[in-house]
Parts: sequence; structure tokens; C-alpha cells
Amino acid sequence: MAATAQVFSLQLGMSSLSRIQMSTADLIRMRGIGKRFGRVTVLEGVDFTIRSGEVHILAGENGAGKSTLIKILGGIYQDFEGTVEKCEGDVGVAVIHQELSLIGPMSVADNIFLGRSPTRAGFVCDVKQREEAARWVRELGLEIDVQRPVETFPIAVQQLIEIAKALSQNARVMVMDEPTSALNAPEVKRLFDLIQTLKQRGCGIVYISHKMDEIERIADHITVLRDGKLVGSTPARELPPAKLISWMVGREWSEQFPRRTPTLGKERLRLESFDVPGAARQIDLTVRGGEVVGLAGLQGSGASELLLGLFGAYGDVITGEAWLDREKKRFTSPAQAIANGLGLLTNDRKATGLVMSLSIIANATLAGLRELSPGGWRQPDKEREAAEKTTAPMKLRAASLEMEVGALSGGNQQKVALAKWLQIRPKVLLLDEPTRGIDIAAKREIYQLIDELTGQGIAILLITSEMPELMTLSDRIIVLHRGTITAEFTRQEASPEKILAAAMGAAA
Repeated sequence: MAATAQVFSLQLGMSSLSRIQMSTADLIRMRGIGKRFGRVTVLEGVDFTIRSGEVHILAGENGAGKSTLIKILGGIYQDFEGTVEKCEGDVGVAVIHQELSLIGPMSVADNIFLGRSPTRAGFVCDVKQREEAARWVRELGLEIDVQRPVETFPIAVQQLIEIAKALSQNARVMVMDEPTSALNAPEVKRLFDLIQTLKQRGCGIVYISHKMDEIERIADHITVLRDGKLVGSTPARELPPAKLISWMVGREWSEQFPRRTPTLGKERLRLESFDVPGAARQIDLTVRGGEVVGLAGLQGSGASELLLGLFGAYGDVITGEAWLDREKKRFTSPAQAIANGLGLLTNDRKATGLVMSLSIIANATLAGLRELSPGGWRQPDKEREAAEKTTAPMKLRAASLEMEVGALSGGNQQKVALAKWLQIRPKVLLLDEPTRGIDIAAKREIYQLIDELTGQGIAILLITSEMPELMTLSDRIIVLHRGTITAEFTRQEASPEKILAAAMGAAA
């Protein structure tokens, strides 16, 4: 029987978190939850309980129904089957989405108190708002000017501002969807310390992550969804990683990473004394056909900026030399780089990788549209044929290629972003966080695709913040610290300890 969701208050008043009393009771019980969009069932008969003082991992592949369940919990979807019971009065719910909900031109303080600004006689109390905002960001160890626009801060700081916004709502239930996707190691530790504090204050944390090490570090309870149905729910200590993966993908999976056996070809890319002002200095490196070279480094290492500079995104301010297939090149625009066989998968598919309102066909052919449009006239049949060809190796899960990319799961969006670069038949692929925010099954498919591409003689420069991924996919690893190379390792020489030491500036 359909039930109407209770509309949750997103705050418990302006009392501080310290007033929340420690408890181990149930906060919210969701029973028999079902949800349909037209004829498509996305959730069916799901039970989910959130308890105080507990981190509850909600796991499952992209498309498993996690986001829909969270939207029901947060009151966004109010037409669903089943019941939602709040067990302790006015339990507030705050959701920290993976895609940030901040408004860039507005100040940090305005964002934190958006829609809840303290007022007097109808006027916003700016001083009080600034003081309160500063207090909440300090709780996260941030010393920033809360009057500055949010868009002037890096993504990692914006992520913490989003968390401060949720904290300011004094919610008893916190939902965190991939909150560490843009954080470095010290920031992740700070977040996990904060989660422990929230647990001690009686909050219930719903945590969504595709990173196994995070799940092992903080999980108290784990619930797994697959294809909109409940697979199981159990204390974390009773669910080892191998069994968790089996629950998520529906089969035993003894090896997450495919075994790469590279056959190295001729030199594809060489950089000498390559400088990206303010980011990377005196970079010397080579990449051969069929080779994956990993770029490692902490936040601010300059790795992403190096790829952008090589791709021509910074215009003519770049200095140094670059050779592509032993021909000296200088790319002052992305168009020049693309024309010469360079493709760049950026680390933010929604902002710089895809046009979310356009179809799969339009996105998959975007980089090669000039070639598909002789005389400047677009040819839809050719575009469809090209999109079918480049998306076929991706195992894309979509009802049709006319679908808007924004309607796809994160993993399928990433596959379309990769398909776009296959259209130009690249010589070199620059991959910046190619598996960020996607599920285990989609990750494995992208690993297999990387193996296939290198088998075709394509050279790959890879940035990934996941250490197992970096060490397994890379044939060599180059480590950057504050824009300079501090070490280079073969796959056999590399270890997490050596890479981290070099990333922190220690000499190899």
C-alpha cells in the first residue's frame, strides 16, 4: 500500500550538537520501501534501519537503488510504497550529496545558512550569520574567510563546506554520499575523526562509498542493494570484503583487477623541461605505446594541471618541449591537442566531461563532430553510427542512445565520457580519476577497457587517488610533490610506503 512520506525537518533548532545525548536506539525505520517510475521498478520491498551511534554503509552498484532510497529518506520522493517511521520525535535528516549543492557566487556563510538565515525584523543578521558559519567551518579544521564566494575555493574545501552546512542543521541523521571523492589523505582522516565524534553524540550516519578501505575503516553495519532489492543487512564484522563484493555484483569475484601483460611499442609522448606556471615545473617524462604511466601525488601536487597544460587548456603560457610520435608539438588549445590525437578525461565529468542535457549520441561524438560534419553540415545517421561504434566496447546500460546523459548512472556517464575520446582514435589518452564515484562492476569494465586500449598501442597517462588502482594498472609510476618529480618507480619497485614518502617530498 502506498504511503506518504513524512516531511522531515532538516534541523533540530539552533542548539549545538553537544546537546544531543548519546543513545543506541533506532532513529528511523524504513519498511517495505518500493518505488516505481512509470513501468520501471527501482526499489522493491527494501527494509533499512538507522541507529544512533552507528555508521551504516549503504552499498551496491550504481543503479542499485541507493539514491532513490536516500531521496525517500530525505523527503524528496513522497509517493512510494511502504512506511518510514521516525522513532525519536523530530529526527532531522541532512543529506550531503556527491554532487555538491552549493551556489558558487554566494559566500560561504550564505551557503551554509541558505534558507535559514538568522533574521531580526525581517532583515538578515549578517554578523551573527558570519560568526555561526565561521564556528561550523572551524569544527572541520578550516580557517577560511566565510565572506568569500564558495567558487573561489578548491573542490576539496567546497566538500568540507558542504559538510559544515549539514552540521549546522543539527540533524540526528547524516547521509554522506561519496564524501571523500575530492579529499586528500589528511582531509579524509579529519572527516573520519568527525564521524566518530558524531557517533559519540548519538547521530546515525548513512555512508555511501565504493572504496573498500573506507568501508573497512568505519562501517558498523552494512546493507547491500542490488537491482532495487535488498540483498542483505548485517553487522560489518560479519561481512568480509569478498562476501561484500559477491553480494554487490551477484557472483563470486576473486580478482578485482585484470592482469595486464603490456607489450610496449615506440615512444608516443615525451616532455622535456615542461612547465605549467604555478603548478608543474621542469617535468621530464616519456610514455610508450601500450604503456600506462601513473602520476601520483597528494592534493596540490600539480598532476591534474600538468595534464590540462599538455592538453592546451592554459593557452600559450606553457613552456618547455613536447614531442608526439617524435614530432615536436606545442598545443595552445584543446582543439589542437584533439586534432593531433590527444584525449583528456577530466576528473569532473559533470562540469567538464559531458553536457548532461544532451543525448548519449551527442556526447559520444562531441570530440569528433568536425570530422562527422563535412562542410559544416551535421549528419545524424553518421553520428548515430559513430556513437554505436564507440559505446559498443563500453557495455553501456541505457534504454537507447537518445537518452540524456544526465539520466544515466555515474558509471555509465563515465563510459560515455570515455567513448567520446575513442571517436578521435587517440594516440595518447590522459585519464584523470577515470573511476571516481563509480561502482565496482563499472570499475572493472573500465580496467578491461584500459587493457584493450593499450593493446591497440595507445599510450596512457593515469591519475588516480586509489592506491591499489594506481599500483596495479600502472607499468611505471611518476610521483609529484608541489609540481616537481620526486621519484619514478617500476611496478615491481613501487610500494604504498615509497609512493607516499615521495608524494610528501622525500627523496627517492
